[in-house]
Amino acid sequence: MQIEDLRIFLAVIKASSFTAAADQLMLSKQYVSRRMAALEESLGARLLNRNTRKLSVTEAGQVFSLHAQRILDDIYEAEQAVSERRQELHGTFRISIPMSFGMSHLSPLIAEFLSLHPAVQFQVELGDRHVDLIGEGFDIAIRIGSLSDSTLIARRLGELNRVICASPAYLARAGTPQVPDDLLNHACLRFGREGQYGWELQQEGKRRMWDVRGPIVSNNGEVLRDAAIAGLGVVLLPAFIVGPALARGDLVTLLEANQPAPLSLNALYPQHRQRSEVNRVFLAFLAERLANVA
Repeated sequence: MQIEDLRIFLAVIKASSFTAAADQLMLSKQYVSRRMAALEESLGARLLNRNTRKLSVTEAGQVFSLHAQRILDDIYEAEQAVSERRQELHGTFRISIPMSFGMSHLSPLIAEFLSLHPAVQFQVELGDRHVDLIGEGFDIAIRIGSLSDSTLIARRLGELNRVICASPAYLARAGTPQVPDDLLNHACLRFGREGQYGWELQQEGKRRMWDVRGPIVSNNGEVLRDAAIAGLGVVLLPAFIVGPALARGDLVTLLEANQPAPLSLNALYPQHRQRSEVNRVFLAFLAERLANVA
């Protein structure tokens, strides 16, 4: 039996659903189901009655829930007592952040956080590869875009708008696309894994894929931005990468009625890090500072 199992069990009871409890705890439904089965096996008693329509608590589960809540309350009081005596955050924290967004947005925030908590030490890796958080010993990773299903906990930090744009010189030479279908006749510079499969844009209230092609596919937005500025084609990138070029007039926006959906900005961390005080404070700090990021 693990302390985490008690928290999951109480969340399942409150939500009356594995799926709802998993969403509230930011865990996968499969993980919640496995932990509840392991808890029942360790106790040698059925705590929950499951069927396709309804989930209910057994008599043994009701008794156990009272003790579980009391245990968690005692743990919380103990943690509060210790944290009140130790007001200063401390510890070493290893974090993986994407290159472009890390340099433009996260680097100054990390410096600000460390100035507020000088006893914390950060090990920061900038790169666009998806690290193995558990295998490589990372405490947290900041990721942009869709997330694969895993046992990692995800906390949403915000959204990043994307824009379609090109240089005036390219448009003067190749013409300005008026509708998404026109992109099929243009050189399109594609970004990241999602860009390799085309661009998903909105048209008449619906989203569909356009199988665009072009001379460059890259996992680095700055490479594609510079290629677009040089007149090599149309690019779809997060606004924070192309914003300065748009402001200077080096690039101009296109197909504003057909803009793609924003990218989600998330923090991922392993299950065993969810009780980390540094983790909690740092994520709250990021969520506040990135609330209005675009």
